[in-house]
Amino acid sequence: MRTHSRRALLGAGIAVAGSGLLTACATGASGSGRQAGPDGKNVMDHSHDSGDVPPGYVSPDGPEVAETERKRGAGPVRHYSLTAAETRLDLGGRTVRTWAYGDELPGKELRITAGDRMALTLANHLPQSTTLHWHGLAVRNDMDGVPGLTQRSVKPGATFDYHFAVTDPGTHWVHPHYGVQLDRGLYTALIVEDPREPLSYDQEWVVMIDDWLDGIDDSTPDAVLTELHHGRNHHGMGHEDMDDGPRTRGGGGTTHGAHGKGGQAAAPSDGPSRVLKDARSRLLRGIAGDVDHPYHLINGRTAEDPQTFRARPGDRIRIRFINAGSDTCYRVALGGHRMTVTHTDGRPVEHATTDALLIGMSERYDVMVTVKDGVFPLTALAEGKNRTALALLRTGSGEAPGPSVRPKRLFGKLVTADRLRAAESVRAVSRRPDRTIDMTLTGSMKRFDWSINRDPYSSSQRYPVEAGERVRIIFRNHSRMWHPMHVHGHTFALPDGGPRKDTMMVLPGRRIAVDFDANNPGLWMVHCHNLYHSESGMMTVMGYRKT
Repeated sequence: MRTHSRRALLGAGIAVAGSGLLTACATGASGSGRQAGPDGKNVMDHSHDSGDVPPGYVSPDGPEVAETERKRGAGPVRHYSLTAAETRLDLGGRTVRTWAYGDELPGKELRITAGDRMALTLANHLPQSTTLHWHGLAVRNDMDGVPGLTQRSVKPGATFDYHFAVTDPGTHWVHPHYGVQLDRGLYTALIVEDPREPLSYDQEWVVMIDDWLDGIDDSTPDAVLTELHHGRNHHGMGHEDMDDGPRTRGGGGTTHGAHGKGGQAAAPSDGPSRVLKDARSRLLRGIAGDVDHPYHLINGRTAEDPQTFRARPGDRIRIRFINAGSDTCYRVALGGHRMTVTHTDGRPVEHATTDALLIGMSERYDVMVTVKDGVFPLTALAEGKNRTALALLRTGSGEAPGPSVRPKRLFGKLVTADRLRAAESVRAVSRRPDRTIDMTLTGSMKRFDWSINRDPYSSSQRYPVEAGERVRIIFRNHSRMWHPMHVHGHTFALPDGGPRKDTMMVLPGRRIAVDFDANNPGLWMVHCHNLYHSESGMMTVMGYRKT
């Protein structure tokens, strides 16, 4: 992943090619996507065409969505492209065949300035359909990338144009929302610059941490999902896409994809078992995870051949941490240094100093560090799994630490989101909730029957909300595992002036109430960001009612 000087960052907004106003599509919705088939012919994508949809709800491409998008403004358009394709990647002493964006891991970083408009063309060269989800952004609903709910999937050989206003500065990321594709190499950072950035720093690093198994000894994420279901066909409890038929074989196994009921199970892997046994964590109050990933990466590199960040002693560095993993929580520290936390999930917090962070899947933290003279390990310990990811900071001479180094700071003062307070600029105004939604997290490792309120996912599910409401979601974890719960299209506030977030860890036996303002109409996913839990049913939908 690239590093950036402060001067380079100030010019990022004008360095991207292309500007002007978006042209409205034929439906009159200024952000509606178009999908092009292999012959290049454009066809409109009716994103709400997903089967049995209850009446009375705002559709993803409805007039309410278009009006909300119009109010976001029409800044300059920035043009980008991503190509999803099969490729070979060198992870640092280990080459694997996998899927990625543009033969890079992570994919080429996307940067844009808040107030601009994103125009990105996704080209699908995979043997399977795919989508893009803009994690952390309040995008228009038909650009959210959930197949069978907000858009049709992008078929092999086709392209899709995503375009929408970008209003949320901060550290975000992009990944597919289709089957277990996220546990391959399909992800990249999305950094939204704040045109009124209050922080001052000399360099910036983006650090994406990931658990990896694809292509290792014939392992694939699809075969792992089948193993977790004890070899049973799990009947596509993940996303439903009514356009999709049986999956094609790719990357070593028949993929599940985002299929409807009756989809085919993956062929058993010839590789070793990847089911994790007896991994426990005091911090996570029980079972640490389901999957035994053999490698843990920082910016696509193993601990045996890590990336080296270079700086001068005394430099002030902004580090943007992103957990892109599928099943792993990381405890992160920079040896010999304390970190000052400035943001979580892209939103500013009152600054807090710490030795280490605990980062669940899809959570992001920004920190500031003034670096010392020498060579220091940046270590991400897979919490409860006894494996590490590593990068190095070098500001002077000295011998680099080995791949298994665990700096003392990992076990010092630890910050989690519930110990932070939102910065005053983003703190939620106190208000009684107009609506309360109870979501009990249920299921077990033995049966692998993860669900919300004991109902596995169906695209016809709706928890109704209405525009203008203050909505409270109460998450109650009645399982023995922790769950990082993510709400699409909105940010929520933790209680008592807590931080604004979009993803929050809910530990076993715990109850967490989060509040958000219903200001982005459409159909929105709420789900666990443990990929194997969500694909087994721990997802549901909030739907805005028509008024």
